[in-house]
Amino acid sequence: MAVDLLLGLQWGDEGKGKIVDVLTENYDIIARFQGGPNAGHTLEFDGIKHVLHTIPSGIFHKNAVNVVGNGVVIDPVIFKKELDALKKFKLDVKSKLFISRKAHLILPTHRLLDAASEASKGKAKIGSTLKGIGPTYMDKTGRNGMRVGDLELSDWKEKYRSLANKHEAMINFYDVDIQYDLAELEADFFKAVEELKTLTFIDSEEYLYQAQKAGKKILAEGAQGSLLDIDFGTYPFVTSSNTTAAGACTGLGVAPNQIGEVKGIFKAYTTRVGSGPFPTELFDEDGETMGRVGNEFGATTGRPRRCGWLDLVALKYAVRVNGVTELMMMKGDVLSGFEKLKVCTAYNYKGEQIEHFPYNIEAENVTPVYSEMDGWKEDLTKMTSADQLPKALNAYIEFLEKELEVPIKIVSVGPDRTQTILR
Repeated sequence: MAVDLLLGLQWGDEGKGKIVDVLTENYDIIARFQGGPNAGHTLEFDGIKHVLHTIPSGIFHKNAVNVVGNGVVIDPVIFKKELDALKKFKLDVKSKLFISRKAHLILPTHRLLDAASEASKGKAKIGSTLKGIGPTYMDKTGRNGMRVGDLELSDWKEKYRSLANKHEAMINFYDVDIQYDLAELEADFFKAVEELKTLTFIDSEEYLYQAQKAGKKILAEGAQGSLLDIDFGTYPFVTSSNTTAAGACTGLGVAPNQIGEVKGIFKAYTTRVGSGPFPTELFDEDGETMGRVGNEFGATTGRPRRCGWLDLVALKYAVRVNGVTELMMMKGDVLSGFEKLKVCTAYNYKGEQIEHFPYNIEAENVTPVYSEMDGWKEDLTKMTSADQLPKALNAYIEFLEKELEVPIKIVSVGPDRTQTILR
């Protein structure tokens, strides 16, 4: 049984949490394969809004098992807060949530290192969420990190202390004013670790292999978006993991020839949180309207998202890098009321018009080339079937399908799981 993937195709915040929640009833296992609590997957149903950071988005479905894969980095303190927030839903979390022993742990000093590093950059800061993600992945590749499986060893606190001492020396090296009480942070960390240890730790690659053999349906859930990929994103304004399809193989131990459908999610427009180039960014009333109507604030940080027209050059790039087989368009309802819509179909790059995504998309090198289309005024949020969609929206969708050469199977017309139209 092949493993299907669900990926974001822009700079994150595309609405992956909602779609995983919608699709979970078709799967036995939801497996998160990369990133950490810098992710914010928002789910809304039955009048309740819930934000998950590390726990897979299938946790609210009683029949789905949720796996945190080896490619994920886990902050026990944030993880405990997520578990505490789930208690009111009376879910059987312990039988539904498994954690890979090979997943790396975010220590309190990783978060302090993150803050010190960002502070030292001054105006060149990358817009880190300050969750300790980057320093944790640095320790992973530097072969210094602590993993979940280490918590099963009797001497894990000694390993912790050695690494924390190293981190404090590194913080001092940055020579910036970072105020902290490590003893207080450690007290919370050790308490959260004990909570984490009540869950089931697994050798996730073996678990998923056996599940495949048994015919279980598996959906791999990514975090962030393809344009934040450490290799293929807008470096250095990226995250610290592989957010593209290849990351599912390394983040779960799934062989490339076992990948089935690759489901790509994008917004009907474009947003970005934090620093970094953004060719179609709007600084006018249209951009303000997108942000206000779309409630564009980071689910993890609360920071306002930058908004702009849909960038097809970047979206085509993400579709190709990931091998996307079907698309889901989110927040179509936010564009209701615009007289005209613009779509970036090419870049003017250093005086030459190109249609591919270049090495550098900084504003001094790139100017977007737009195609203009008619907008629609209808309220989409009460619509329940594809035949109710406005003519102009259908024209917009068909234009995108032709350009991207991939079918758009789902159109989201609101935040609730019921506001999802299948095509």
